[in-house]
Amino acid sequence: MRAKFKWPLALMALAVPGLAAANAELAKLQKDPKQWVMPAGNFYNWRYSELKQINKDNVKNLRVAWQFSTGVLRGHEGGPLVLGDTLYVHTPFPNKVFAISLDDYSIKWKYEPKQDPSVIPVMCCDTVNRGLAYAEGKIFLQQADTTLVALDAKTGKELWKTVNGNPKIGETNTNAPHVFKDKVFTGISGGEFGVRGFIAAYDINTGKQVWKCYSTGPDNEMCFDPDKTMTWTDGKMAPVGKDSSLKTWQGDQWKIGGGTTWGWYSYDPDLNLMYYGSGNPSTWNPTQRPGDNKWSMTIFARDVDTGQAKWVYQMTPHDEWDYDGVNEMILADITVKGKKRKALVHFDRNGFAYTMDRASGELLVAEKYDPKVNWATHVDMKTGRPQVVKKYATSKHTSPDRGPDINVKGICPAALGSKDQQPAAFNPKNGLFYVPTNHVCMDYEPFQVEYVAGQPYVGATLSMYPAPGSHGGMGNFIIWDADKGKIVASKPEKFSVWSGALVTAGDVAFYGTLDGWIKAVDTKDLKELWKFKTPSGIIGNVTTWEYKGKQYIGVLSGIGGWAGIGLAAGLEKDTDGLGAVGGYRELARYTELGGVLTVFSLP
Repeated sequence: MRAKFKWPLALMALAVPGLAAANAELAKLQKDPKQWVMPAGNFYNWRYSELKQINKDNVKNLRVAWQFSTGVLRGHEGGPLVLGDTLYVHTPFPNKVFAISLDDYSIKWKYEPKQDPSVIPVMCCDTVNRGLAYAEGKIFLQQADTTLVALDAKTGKELWKTVNGNPKIGETNTNAPHVFKDKVFTGISGGEFGVRGFIAAYDINTGKQVWKCYSTGPDNEMCFDPDKTMTWTDGKMAPVGKDSSLKTWQGDQWKIGGGTTWGWYSYDPDLNLMYYGSGNPSTWNPTQRPGDNKWSMTIFARDVDTGQAKWVYQMTPHDEWDYDGVNEMILADITVKGKKRKALVHFDRNGFAYTMDRASGELLVAEKYDPKVNWATHVDMKTGRPQVVKKYATSKHTSPDRGPDINVKGICPAALGSKDQQPAAFNPKNGLFYVPTNHVCMDYEPFQVEYVAGQPYVGATLSMYPAPGSHGGMGNFIIWDADKGKIVASKPEKFSVWSGALVTAGDVAFYGTLDGWIKAVDTKDLKELWKFKTPSGIIGNVTTWEYKGKQYIGVLSGIGGWAGIGLAAGLEKDTDGLGAVGGYRELARYTELGGVLTVFSLP
């Protein structure tokens, strides 16, 4: 039987093929707060809604409106899309997609790809998937086996699919695809398998690859112009110069050098630039790869049409701690040091929050957003380099007494960073950022490892634990001032806050916890206003929409991901899961597996 659909008027008017239409459609839809049409709600990664039916005075009355079990047990990251009368939700491997009616909560259609389960062992940190994208009547799914699929949003019919990588050499996908203009963008995972990172653009109508640019290697393969691609140098922007990546690797190590791209992407239509970060260099044993290992751990600003890099900034040269740089770039026009700026704000795994000028790439602010960060004293604002504390260096290139088989203790943050993939939110009402964070430290012991295609290429043993000398918990939810580089307020949590945040015009911020609570707090001072225990731990992102005059709040629960890998994969040894199993062992007392979408509304 053919399903009935009610499409929003804006979508009906604009759902015609073409470059300009694709851009105009999404640009218009994202301004309609009744819908949630892209992973972060808008091009700028704000995770903010103008809806205010639910506000700080009545949020205490929220009740469960409906729930939906996905039937999948592993970690559920990301969140649903909402268009008109339909909600689209995804799952971890095997990457099911459900289109759900908002009228009667029936399943309009279901898509379940056939994937070779041999991809599971080459997925680093659980079989997560971070969500879907939409444009021109199509839902885009990025499967774990790297197949990128376009589905008819009305029927679920497969329209086209293309292969983005090769799991046989460790290439997989966990990221959500993103649509900017007439292209759908995707990256690649596999930094723990020696995968060489890249970003690729595909035509949304045909699936044909338009461009592909690597994170490491020769200039032409990275889409760099040695004279025009700029970076922060000696207190100003300057060209990167010829072979800027090749010069920072030993021999051909860049070919297996990581710099993967599994995070969230953002887009400035006025500048026609997209922004994203690259991950850790491979291997995790830094002594095996001397040099700065450019351009791993880097913020990229690329032209959406050509892929050409306008500017780059490397946050952690010669990474020694697995501080991936893939976390989201939030684009906000704010005042910084008395001057209005088109800013990019990034909360890096390394524990520093960066405020950049997103047009020029200038470094404006770099400060710690967790006071326990100790691996570096500060970022030198002239060179842009973090000033490493030798006591916490793990490489003999930084500290001669370090190297393989020396266990360096007490490093803060742990490898999963002061924040991992869980996206922060921006509140345009007060210009502040709401950040879910980790409060975890580690011991890190590198060891020699040989590269074998398709096999783990990690080379370090880790142990994790709550930050010593603090509140005893493993997380905080904070408000951040990106101008001053200061924490405005901080709310301690027992476990890492691994969910994406949401801020609304009702002066409420929402987030979820690993032990399964969804919480609402006042955007002014983080006073707790409401909480509810969901069926499993939350690593998904909080979302809101309005349907038939009522505002809803939705969140995926389903413990897993890196922090929950012990439960998700049944691991026992403390150092398993790259050190997360021991650190988060207590989670088993509070939650269990199982993916459920829980939706709330006022009575």
